[in-house]
Amino acid sequence: MGMIQTPELLLHKKIAIVGGGPGGLTLARLLQIKGVEVKVYERDHSQAARVQGAIVDLHFDSGLKAMDATGLMEAFKDNYMQGADKYRLLDPKGNILFDEGNQAGKPQFGDLQFRPEIDRGALRDLLIDGLLPDTVIWDSQFLSMKEVDNIWELQFKNGTTATADIVIGSDGYRSRIRPYLTDLKASYSGATIIQGEIDHPETACPEFYKLVDQANLMAMGNSATITAQPRGDGGLTFYAASLYPENWVKDSGIDFSNPQDVHEYLINRYGDWNPIFASLFKACNHFVARPLNYFPLENRWGTKSNLTLIGDAAHLMPPNGEGVNLAMLDALDLSNCLINKDFTQLSEAMAAYEKIMFDRAAPLCKETIESISDFAAPTEESVQNLIKMLGKTD
Repeated sequence: MGMIQTPELLLHKKIAIVGGGPGGLTLARLLQIKGVEVKVYERDHSQAARVQGAIVDLHFDSGLKAMDATGLMEAFKDNYMQGADKYRLLDPKGNILFDEGNQAGKPQFGDLQFRPEIDRGALRDLLIDGLLPDTVIWDSQFLSMKEVDNIWELQFKNGTTATADIVIGSDGYRSRIRPYLTDLKASYSGATIIQGEIDHPETACPEFYKLVDQANLMAMGNSATITAQPRGDGGLTFYAASLYPENWVKDSGIDFSNPQDVHEYLINRYGDWNPIFASLFKACNHFVARPLNYFPLENRWGTKSNLTLIGDAAHLMPPNGEGVNLAMLDALDLSNCLINKDFTQLSEAMAAYEKIMFDRAAPLCKETIESISDFAAPTEESVQNLIKMLGKTD
């Protein structure tokens, strides 16, 4: 990476990033190209330990902006999934209400509305490839840490330890770093999703697989929503969402580790939908029920000079298409604040970053919570509003 003068605030400082998702890896890359000493501690046993999930789209003013700053845009262009950025909207009977793949005009890089999709695993791999060897320390599930003489001592489940001057929590919605900043707990949004993973949909549910056709598919109506996304490995991820009581997952009597239990519930719950959706449920043998929670962002933690959070660890909210993008933009803003010569103290840089991050995330979270019923219990009006929104090209 050449001879680079390390930013003064970070001179002789070791930074530990806990969590090796897109946000943490983006931050590591941005700091490393400025000459900062950084390690990423990731709980996965190895880079290939698990499938990373469905594809993700990067947005012009957030994810793509951060990707550009990493200097890895060409690698991204080599790995994104061309044509996977389209949306297809259905009603419960299986009628196609909107098909973005048939709309005129094809946006490209540089267009505000272009949102290229990439497999999460491919995104992670290209970010890791952009780091110095051994930057990511695998099999490092965070247990605890303590501050001794202004140095953080981190303890991991495998018995190893590490020290750092600054710790960044990038460890998602179940963050174990977050409690060192705030004891504010997550609140329930009112919606729960049942997530399913199908490894070979082309043979397990061929008709539905053909209907998805590499698009982001949504079927909305009858107070429920089903979404489906292709995975980069050829698999399929889907979500069945609706409004449920807060403790429904526990109180429902459904054993979500037993596919037959979940098949029975979903087929009954969506009994008046097109049978193609029942074929989707039957093809799945791995389900997870996830209540959609969020962190109320009116209550902000007191800034620490040597500890902060990015991504879901900082501002958990229900899925709204912004999660990875916000995490990567947090990484860019935090990096910019830490290397900004206008700040003479780390506490100033951290406070500046947290103000940017909260001011951006709080209204988005509020909007997402207020519109949760439009997603999980859609009406005919909310579906028509979505069609109008998807149809906009400017």
